[in-house]
Amino acid sequence: MFFEAYDLVWLLLPLAAASGWYAAKRDARASEADFDLPSAYFKGLNFLLNEQPDKAIEVFIQVLEVNSETVETHLALGNLFRRRGEVERAIRIHQNLIARPSLDKQQRCHALLELGQDYMKAGLFDRAENLFLELAEVRVHNEQALRFLANIYQQEREWENAIVTSRKLERASSKSYDDVIAQYYCELAEDLFRAKNFSGARDFVKKAFAADRKCVRASILLGNIEAAEGRHREATRAWRRIEEQDPHYLGEVAACTAESYRVLGDEEGMYAYFEGVVQRHGDPASMMELAGIMERRDGPKVAEEFLLSWQHRRPSVAGLLRLIQLNLTHAEDDMRKQDLKILHSLVARLAERHKGYTCCECGFTAKSLYWHCPGCQRWNTVKPTSGNLD
Repeated sequence: MFFEAYDLVWLLLPLAAASGWYAAKRDARASEADFDLPSAYFKGLNFLLNEQPDKAIEVFIQVLEVNSETVETHLALGNLFRRRGEVERAIRIHQNLIARPSLDKQQRCHALLELGQDYMKAGLFDRAENLFLELAEVRVHNEQALRFLANIYQQEREWENAIVTSRKLERASSKSYDDVIAQYYCELAEDLFRAKNFSGARDFVKKAFAADRKCVRASILLGNIEAAEGRHREATRAWRRIEEQDPHYLGEVAACTAESYRVLGDEEGMYAYFEGVVQRHGDPASMMELAGIMERRDGPKVAEEFLLSWQHRRPSVAGLLRLIQLNLTHAEDDMRKQDLKILHSLVARLAERHKGYTCCECGFTAKSLYWHCPGCQRWNTVKPTSGNLD
């Protein structure tokens, strides 16, 4: 990979200006051995035009060693290398800057910030962490350094450090990070839940709620913990809280909510809950559960009428598929069954396409729920798609 002249001419213009100024001000009695800045600049540019970037960099670094007025140009040059993926070159330039004793405090801290980003891009998180910790301590570029630190801890899954850093970031930026901190606590809770440490997981869920009472993920986790411990009444209570927090996620817990109601033997409570949710929000997953309850309690005809009614009001692929399944289960004619099987196969494929999740910030789409969007790197922005056709 190499730089094209067009990419860097604008960047090197300040270097040329600085070189010309320095040459004009030089003492006429200066030794002939002195470094000729204008000549060095054009020599470097010539290397660049001849696709010899390594030699060009050597020349520009030599110019820097003579004239510290070009610091900003070299910071920008290193930044450009990093953005193009040439991290080793960016590191080399920024390390050379930091080694210069003539840099003032602001320039040195700026170079440290850039070098830390180089290390992050290269995956050298330990080195980057040390630099950002230094910048956070000296209070220069404090907010930026803390942001990068939080990013490192996220990638390394060091959630405790991410929480501490985010609290510091709140003070530095005067901005609340409660919703993000709640997600960090949920990450800790999930790790313990998978290890069947339900007591520890519950403690972290409580801390998530303390940070953000509207954290849907914490409600889902609490319900899972309660159900795993056989406390199904408490589990349904936790999952039902989601309707107040964000009804978009009701479908995520519809099946497990119905299962807990069944374990409790509370068919009436289950019917009342799902009927209310469907009436208030038209959630497709809840509608499927309600149709199943109707089929068991009142028979397939009642369930079919209910699904047809909702298909007219709020058509959805999932509703259509459930309607076909219902008819297929109770069809008696072989020819009709064959036709329904073909239709079921086609609609099932269509339903699979409609099923998924979308980030409301960047539009990232996925088949699984991500609490941390892989596209825009934001928390709690990925929501289930409704599947409705209206």
